[in-house]
Amino acid sequence: MGPVARNKQRDRAASAASVVETVDGGLAELIPDRERPRAWTLLIDGAPQSHVDLDDPAHLSFEYQRRLGHIADLAAPPNRPLQVVHLGGGAFTLARYVAATRPRSTQQIVELDGKLVQLVRRELPLDPGARIRVRSTDARAGLAKVQDSWADLVIADVFSGARTPAHLTSTEFLGEVRRVLRPGGFYAANLADGPPLTHLRGQIATAAAVFPELALTADPTVLRGRRFGNAVLLASDRELPVAELTRRVATDPHPGRVEHGRELADFAGGAAPVTDASAKPSPVPPASVFR
Repeated sequence: MGPVARNKQRDRAASAASVVETVDGGLAELIPDRERPRAWTLLIDGAPQSHVDLDDPAHLSFEYQRRLGHIADLAAPPNRPLQVVHLGGGAFTLARYVAATRPRSTQQIVELDGKLVQLVRRELPLDPGARIRVRSTDARAGLAKVQDSWADLVIADVFSGARTPAHLTSTEFLGEVRRVLRPGGFYAANLADGPPLTHLRGQIATAAAVFPELALTADPTVLRGRRFGNAVLLASDRELPVAELTRRVATDPHPGRVEHGRELADFAGGAAPVTDASAKPSPVPPASVFR
């Protein structure tokens, strides 16, 4: 495609109208990307949730989604189809990524917000050839319906009002995740926290009570407790590809850091595992995060 055609497509994208619709979780907005002709950002009540490029589903714009993409890449040898459970759908970004990078993968998306699912299906349709099933139900209830040892990868990216619900933060919840994972499978969770990082430290302790191998990747300023942000937790019952994950994260447009082993245990600082009885939602992000 020549530069004139590209410019025309870019102009059309820039002039495309946003799609605004009330969904179960609040006010959903699909905002066109001025740089990519068929790309959109999903916001819920002003909080960015997902970015999707329909022409290039392997493109991951958000930092945390790139890190989840790295984990999907490392979950199995290249080109091998995966069986993936996505807890939290958003705009189905990671499911599209896996379908594009690992054809013939079989995936289940569990998304509570049925109106959001309808909006995304209508405005950002999935490839009809992709093996992706979407269930409109609570993440934990949907997980309970997945058979034992089915998944190579479980991704948790669930936010309600920009907070992870309490019942998705406990050892009991992670016990269900481990039941669904086959031996050697990966669990990856998008976590959000800010100083003093009490929630993040508790989630590390909780995962350590269920899985023997852990790693955490985030922007260094988040890990130092200097700002609110996202961290991606990786857990498994097998040795993790820490060196390769570190290399990939370090070469991202916004480089991150990976903590594991003794350093990660020290970072958790003796935090206690979270149970259903003690669980709380993740903290409310400061208003400045979305400005």
